[in-house]
Amino acid sequence: YEMRSMLLSAKWIDVMRDVIDELPAPVYAVSPELAERVTGYHVHRGALASMQRKPLPTAGELLRSARRVVVMESVNDHTNIGAIFRSAAALGMDAVLLSPDCADPLYRRSVKVSMGAVFSVPYARLETWPKSLDSVREAGFTLLALTPDEKARTLDEAAPHRMDRVALMLGAEGDGLSTQALVAADEWVRIPMSHGVDSLNVGAAAAVAFYAVATGRPES
Repeated sequence: YEMRSMLLSAKWIDVMRDVIDELPAPVYAVSPELAERVTGYHVHRGALASMQRKPLPTAGELLRSARRVVVMESVNDHTNIGAIFRSAAALGMDAVLLSPDCADPLYRRSVKVSMGAVFSVPYARLETWPKSLDSVREAGFTLLALTPDEKARTLDEAAPHRMDRVALMLGAEGDGLSTQALVAADEWVRIPMSHGVDSLNVGAAAAVAFYAVATGRPES
């Protein structure tokens, strides 16, 4: 990611000297008080940078080489976005596809919660929803909708780790997947619950489901 500029408090200038000397981007040295006024928040430790975004790939480009894909619908909580990206990176998902109304993975909260995984897991935005799911299916993926509905098969029953190409669909916290998305799916899958718990936070549910769709895990 190309750097556009840096904003530093004075104590960071010598510490960041090797970076500063190699960059053509301007560097602004300011007092901590001014930095807080400019940024609007205090937790920045005195060293900030503005980076140029890279053009996003298309969904089709990602689907050509992927086998395990996450599809998010209307996930607009930045913490959940970051947690899902981190689990996707850790558990072997190849790419993330976002509905048009999902939150921005490069929002600072998402970046922090993901521990930088938003920069390592390829992602793209689907242009139309849920119509764009047709192109995912046409690329050879089985669309699995994660839902707590009792009519869904458990992940163990569905055995997604044996499927060739899987697109796991996740909905927003609380509402879950929309009716249109559920109808568009090839199959509904769920995580079995105990002790009267009806569901998990979408970030936690994603991690469990990612493990279930991962290839190469031991057979039970």
